[in-house]
Amino acid sequence: MKVALGVSGGIAAYKAAELVRLLQDRGIRVQVVMTQAAQEFVRPLTFAALSGEKVITDLFGAGAEDPNIDSAVEHIAVAQAIDALVVAPATADVIAKFAHGEANDFLTTLFLATTAPKVVAPAMNVNMWENAATQANVETLRLRGVRVVEPDSGYLACGMVGPGRLAANETILSLVLQTLGATQDLAGETVLVTAGPTREPIDPVRYIGNRSSGKMGYAVAEASSRRGAKVILISGPTALKPPSAVEFVLVETARQMREAVMAHLDSATIVIKAAAVADFTVRQAGEQKIKRKGPTTLDLEPTPDILA
Repeated sequence: MKVALGVSGGIAAYKAAELVRLLQDRGIRVQVVMTQAAQEFVRPLTFAALSGEKVITDLFGAGAEDPNIDSAVEHIAVAQAIDALVVAPATADVIAKFAHGEANDFLTTLFLATTAPKVVAPAMNVNMWENAATQANVETLRLRGVRVVEPDSGYLACGMVGPGRLAANETILSLVLQTLGATQDLAGETVLVTAGPTREPIDPVRYIGNRSSGKMGYAVAEASSRRGAKVILISGPTALKPPSAVEFVLVETARQMREAVMAHLDSATIVIKAAAVADFTVRQAGEQKIKRKGPTTLDLEPTPDILA
């Protein structure tokens, strides 16, 4: 899953960095979109380093060496690629723009362009939050299906006390997961998943294997992590990038996979075997490349059962 995290210009912008990590810990990819004002509080490089994704700061890709049609309609591409749009912190200004359909930067344009669910977490001065205009704008968003995370009460950066402080990141995360349908019903579980093929060496060049992509096991691992489980993913060689929030163990042969499974089995409460383990292995792999001079006969034996 992927969400866009909109960060608007308030002192609470720094808290969005932790929210990026919390979302990633649930196996969710995060692309950050920053308003111009937000960049006065936190630099885009911070979010780029945390998320591993491009941080979008301009509607038309200012600063790009070769502007093209892709950069001109990037807001549409992002709008179609995300599963949710989260805005935290959301200032009074950006909330007003959302409510009135303004689209004068990337974030407000994305808000209009995406049909994905939206979560907005306001943060502002208490008087601004309680102002009738702000309350009317927030109610407008609610009536349109936007989920609003009520701000906390307490000591504010301006020195006043009252509602307006950005809600705790755990509260925002909970609503985002609920919006994505990612319940935490596996919290407290340790899920061990095997994935991908195994390669049984014939010699230093050749091996017995199969065409397993590993996609099923990786998807199971990501979904389990998103549902709150601690996940151990033991995988044979694939072209896939492991989910960010799992413990990843890379193996090659069936015997190595069995050893890795047995090493982690005591801590697992759930085991899901999605690996495509080769049926046979060569009893004695050649130390040098076998030169064929006709039909070659291999001395094979069954690969070990992963949980035997």
